[in-house]
Amino acid sequence: MNSPLPSPAASSKKNPQGAAPRRWTRRLPWLGGGLLAALIVVGLWPKPLPAELAVVARGDLAVTVNEEGMTRVKNRYVIASPVAGQLRRIEWKAGAVVEAGKTVLAVLESGGADLLDTRSLAQAEARVRASEAAVAQAQAQRARAGASAKMQRDDFTRQQRLFASGASSRQEIDGAEMRATAAAQEERAAEFAGQIAEFELAQARAVLLRGRPAGLAPSANEPLVITAPVSGRILRVLQESERLVPAGFPLVEIGDPTDLEARIEVLSRDGVAIRPGARVKLEQWGGPEPLNAQVRLVEPSAFTKISALGVEEQRVFVVVDLTDPLATRPTLGDNFRVEAKIETWSGKGILKVPAGALFQRGANWQTFVVEGKSAKLQNVTIGRSNGLETEIVEGLGEGLRIIVYPGDQVTDGARIVAINGSK
Repeated sequence: MNSPLPSPAASSKKNPQGAAPRRWTRRLPWLGGGLLAALIVVGLWPKPLPAELAVVARGDLAVTVNEEGMTRVKNRYVIASPVAGQLRRIEWKAGAVVEAGKTVLAVLESGGADLLDTRSLAQAEARVRASEAAVAQAQAQRARAGASAKMQRDDFTRQQRLFASGASSRQEIDGAEMRATAAAQEERAAEFAGQIAEFELAQARAVLLRGRPAGLAPSANEPLVITAPVSGRILRVLQESERLVPAGFPLVEIGDPTDLEARIEVLSRDGVAIRPGARVKLEQWGGPEPLNAQVRLVEPSAFTKISALGVEEQRVFVVVDLTDPLATRPTLGDNFRVEAKIETWSGKGILKVPAGALFQRGANWQTFVVEGKSAKLQNVTIGRSNGLETEIVEGLGEGLRIIVYPGDQVTDGARIVAINGSK
C-alpha cells in the first residue's frame, strides 16, 4: 500500500531551521563583495602628506650682503733705499718686532756715490723743506684728530648715561658709538702718518748731509743706517740678500698686525645699498665666534671681474674696521680670509616667515596655510628678505601655521601631518 504524502504544513513543522541557513548562504556573496569594496576604498583613500610646519611670528630681521674678503694691516710702510749703494744682508724675518727709531732694518754702503752735484744738492734741500712741511701738516692733523676723538668719546659717554636713564634711543647710542670708534681710528692713523712724516724728514736730512761737497760731508766710508720709522712687526722682507741697489729700491715692509681692517669685494649693485657705519659680522676666520666690525668706506670706483662661470661682473671694495678687542683675535693676521655679512637694513617687530615657505607662481607669491589638518593655498605680499627669513606685508597673521618646503604633492585642500612636532 502506498503511504500518504505529508502536507506542506507538516513539512515545515518537521524542519523549521532549514530555511534560515539557506537564506544566510545566499547573502554571503553580497557580504563578501561589500567587504572587498570597503577594503578597496580604504586602500585607495589618500593618506595625509608629511609636512614641516612653522609659525608666523614677529621678531628682528636684518638684511645682509654676504661676500668673502681679506684682512690687511691698516697702516703699513715700505722702507726703501734713500740712495744707491751696496746693501748688506738683512737678517730680519717676517714677524720680527721692531721699535721706532731704535731697530736697525738695513745698512747701505754708498762708497761716496751719494755725493750730490749743485743741482742735486738743491733738489735734496727742497726735499728737506717739503718733508718739514709734511711734518707740520701731520702734526696739525694729529691734533685735529685727537680733538675730534676726545669730543666723540665724551659724546658717547653722555649718550650712555642718557640711554641708561631712558632719555636716549638705541639708535642714538649706536650712532654715537660708531662715531667714537671712527674718530679713534682716525686718530691712530694720524699718529702713524706723523711718525712716517718724521721718518721721511730724517731720511731727507741724512741724504742731504751725506751729499754735501767734500769738507762739509762726513766720511763717505760711513755706512748709511736705516732704522724703523714706526713700532710694529716686519710684514715682509722684500730684499734679503746682499746686493747693489738703486735709490728708491724697496727693502722691508713693516706695520702693526694688531691694527687690522678687512676689504670685502661685493657686487656694485650691492655696494650702492651699503652705508658707512653699517654693522658687519666676520665669520669663518678661524675663531669660535664671529668678529664685529663696521663699514668705514665704500670705494668710489668699481672694477670688472670674471666670475667662476665666465660672467663679467662689476665689483667694488668695501673697507671695514674691526671693533672687537685684540684678545678676541690674537692670531688673526694680514691677508687672512674672512666671510663678511654686511648689514644693509634691519628692523624690529617684523612679521616674518621662513623663506622656504614661500614660492612664486606667475607674479604672485604664495604659501600653504594649515587649517585643521588641511593645506590651504594663500596669496601673500612680501617685503625684505635675507635669504633665510622674509617679511610679510599682507596675507598672513601672527600665529598661523604654514608649510615649509612644500613638495609637489602638496595641493590646495590636501591633508597633511606635521613631522617636526608642530600641532
